[in-house]
Amino acid sequence: MTDTNNKTRWKDDPKAGREARRYEKPIPSREYILKHMEELGEPQEFDELVESLGLMDPEEVEALGFRIKAMIRDGQLITNRREALCLVDRVGLVTGTVVAHRDGFGFCTPDDGGGDIFMPPREMREIMHGDRVAVRVIDVDRRGRSVGSLARILERNTEDLIGRYFEESGISFVVPDNSRYNQDIFVPPEKRGGAKHGQIVQVLLEMYPSRRNQPIGRVDKVLGAHRDAGMEIDIAVHSHGLPRDWPEGVEAEAKAFGDSVAESSKAGRKDLRDLPLVTIDDETAKDFDDAVLCERLDNGGFRLMVAIADVAEYVQPDSALDAEAYRRGTSVYFPGHVIPMLPEVLSNGLCSLNPDVDRLTMVCELIMDKEGTVKESHFHEGVIRSHARLTYNKVSAMLQGDKALREQYQHVLGNVENLHELFKVLIKRRQQRGAIDFDTIETKFVFDDFGKIEKIVPVERNDAHRIIEECMIAANVATGRFLAKHEMPTLYRVHEGPAEEKVSDLRDFLGKLGLTLKGDEEPDPGHYAEVLKQAQGREDSTLIQTVLLRSLKQAVYSPKNVGHFGLAHDTYLHFTSPIRRYPDLLVHRAIKHVLRKLPEDEYPYSVKDMERIGGHCSSTERRADEATRDAADTLKCEFMQSRVGEEYDAMIVGVTSFGLFVKLKEVHVEGLVHVTGLPNDYYKFDPAGHRMVGERSGRIFRLTDTIRVRVVRVDPDERKIDLEPAEASEEKPSDRGGRKPKRKRGGKKGSRKKAAKKPDSEGKGD
Repeated sequence: MTDTNNKTRWKDDPKAGREARRYEKPIPSREYILKHMEELGEPQEFDELVESLGLMDPEEVEALGFRIKAMIRDGQLITNRREALCLVDRVGLVTGTVVAHRDGFGFCTPDDGGGDIFMPPREMREIMHGDRVAVRVIDVDRRGRSVGSLARILERNTEDLIGRYFEESGISFVVPDNSRYNQDIFVPPEKRGGAKHGQIVQVLLEMYPSRRNQPIGRVDKVLGAHRDAGMEIDIAVHSHGLPRDWPEGVEAEAKAFGDSVAESSKAGRKDLRDLPLVTIDDETAKDFDDAVLCERLDNGGFRLMVAIADVAEYVQPDSALDAEAYRRGTSVYFPGHVIPMLPEVLSNGLCSLNPDVDRLTMVCELIMDKEGTVKESHFHEGVIRSHARLTYNKVSAMLQGDKALREQYQHVLGNVENLHELFKVLIKRRQQRGAIDFDTIETKFVFDDFGKIEKIVPVERNDAHRIIEECMIAANVATGRFLAKHEMPTLYRVHEGPAEEKVSDLRDFLGKLGLTLKGDEEPDPGHYAEVLKQAQGREDSTLIQTVLLRSLKQAVYSPKNVGHFGLAHDTYLHFTSPIRRYPDLLVHRAIKHVLRKLPEDEYPYSVKDMERIGGHCSSTERRADEATRDAADTLKCEFMQSRVGEEYDAMIVGVTSFGLFVKLKEVHVEGLVHVTGLPNDYYKFDPAGHRMVGERSGRIFRLTDTIRVRVVRVDPDERKIDLEPAEASEEKPSDRGGRKPKRKRGGKKGSRKKAAKKPDSEGKGD
């Protein structure tokens, strides 16, 4: 291994060709380094590793140093107490990312996609939410969870936080807005930055927490004394560490492509510009990443084409654009504002399938019979020209016979009608395979001219929404099968079936209602769908659907193809939105690799890489969900501040030991009825029955029951709306003497209903 001839060194490096193409002076690949250290059989100091690899050029040694640091950061290597490099799996450690809980404990989500490791509060003292760590499994608790002990902090993920500044007894500190950061930040007197008690500030961390000391920081910026209009998004962005500004070089790299597709880029692609493909999106959409076409075949079947923006043509591995897209993981959609994964010159420009302009695409072409069974699938690197930018409402109106719209879009009307016919066939197949179809209601904010919320309204879905969803699902499934066939490392969208204990609890609950969930310990989607069918028409159908939904796990990204339970597909991934989801971009790279018949060793990702990337993308997805939920909750609180004292009919949407979470039917806002506010009695929480039962009266408050409530307090800072039963309010003196209603707390600071886990909404939202 000490041969200094570049042509003969590391001849058995499986990625030697890739390294040679990437770098003028290639060094051993990560894969080779890991294999080499395995063969050496013992920890290696850096100089020892350099010597054993035969590196002599100072530039090569320096490059190896950077690679080793990156491998430590990514959890492939770790250093021991004498700073020697070790293989993580040989020292009994698991690397992963910390997911902290507001109550002080946390979890380590392993890079390899294994089960989460519980981290007790004592192990969380010196680590923070989002940190990358190496832990040692030391026990299994009574709930069957692996319990971890911190071995090493690999990478800190938090540089600054947003929170409220306080001064008490001469001590200054900041309470983070994000409740996952449950340690107050101590601020020395000389580093208060002019902040005043109660103000919202940005604090830069200067010292991270240790076993004995809390974190220390300095106030960098005072954001305001209260939450001004629009501040809720800024706070959510900073609280959850969402990347917002583009690093140097990223925008320049994006702008270098220009604003139109170069003729040279079209060469060798399948020319589909004459086909009447159309985009169908929401009225407010600005990035159009998919276009569709459906043709009827002579045998009664269908030819479906799903063309997706070819982001991979522009965002190359190891580029500044790629690094930032990976860091962001996903676009984040706030009410009236988007933080894109890619610069807008790409997401809303060159990669957006705008009408009447040439665009590069990846195309999934499916030949189906009249029952919707896929008989052939083909993938192309194409160039298209969208023939119309349609909206869901326009398509719905066209299908319902709107003469003006049908005449305006006569040139694509046949395509729209064919898509509708295919949709009806695919919906029938969906029902036959037993996919779970939960009837959930989403809402949106309507703002006035001054940026204030005018109302909150439910989003009405029509056939046009479902047409696109079914087309996207078909393309995603076909792509998953294509990459599985070619054994390409990729990220599947995995939605596992319910855990055994959840199934047991669910069966107990359904049994009391006279219903049966079949399938023994492992029910399949069809068994769930059968229960939903039995529940149709029952007064408690909403309750049954809600409990079924909450028994399911959350979908994640993983290289292990275990299928998608909610959609009832054995293979499923995301092909359809590379503009706004990093996993989709990786899927496109894999397809290109196959289509171009490139050597296996040139593919830049291994299964191990995909495990790490999948964990990261699942984490950024959760981060985006939490940030948008926080912003929405703040907006809802601001909307309800002027409604204190008003009464509403509400539905119970969550039952906990400390009270009832309810949704106000008229305004689509949720709040908490604390257990102490329930009518005169002591109430016992029945988790299996999803209800609260009065010990003396026997009165029951159950999930999905209707209850009349009164708004008693609204706190935008803690995103809480406190309610009480209207009947309890009537028992109290009507004259409150102008006093502020006393707040009823539910558990610890920041307690609120955990969002129900649900299967992916099939299509664009997924």
